[in-house]
Amino acid sequence: MDSKILQEVSCIRADGEVVATSERIIRETALTVLVDGRHFATAMILGALEKEFVIGHLYIQGRIRHAGDISSIEIEDQTVRVKLRPGLEQRALPAALTSGLKVRHEDVRRCVQAILTSPIFEETGAVHCAGLFREGRESVCIAEDLGRHNALDKVIGAGLLKDVDFADVVATSTGRQPAEMILKCLSAGIPIIATKGVPTSLGVELAEKAGITLVGMVKRNSMVVYSHSWRIL
Repeated sequence: MDSKILQEVSCIRADGEVVATSERIIRETALTVLVDGRHFATAMILGALEKEFVIGHLYIQGRIRHAGDISSIEIEDQTVRVKLRPGLEQRALPAALTSGLKVRHEDVRRCVQAILTSPIFEETGAVHCAGLFREGRESVCIAEDLGRHNALDKVIGAGLLKDVDFADVVATSTGRQPAEMILKCLSAGIPIIATKGVPTSLGVELAEKAGITLVGMVKRNSMVVYSHSWRIL
């Protein structure tokens, strides 16, 4: 597996007896993002899909409306240099989503199951995963990262690069869904987010107000729909 993602370290294993051994663990990277020469963010991420992460993060923050708003993006070591088209204005956050997307509950479960097969997670148990699926069926992107927020930014960035209409997609996540995750979906225009985890009270409240269908506790044979259940068939 890519050395940008995993690093082998020496350690001591105590399991009945003490043994000197080694383990492969997640490599945490500090990624600095410069926009038009100015510091925009420094994020602690998993060193994969950095371009998608930056594009998704810029979109969520309202700095761009689509990938074409970026004139150039260069990645060198742990620094990303982005140039935007001149004259861009801050994109406003929508008040609520009105997408008429409806998906079958079987498809929601399949979308969540699809992100639970990450080989990085199976080896380390140390990453969150996110996915984006057209109409709850066709996979757009699946990404891993140290945090669920970064993983969602990555798949949103991948969607922008593929010119996906976010009003027709289901997002999935492995982590709990606090208000910040719902805000990301609202900013991107994603009407459905499903997770094997649970939401917070503020996450549910915001999803209801924002017109977002929030699905949690997704298992092979069950799920809980916390808001706008009319989208789940």
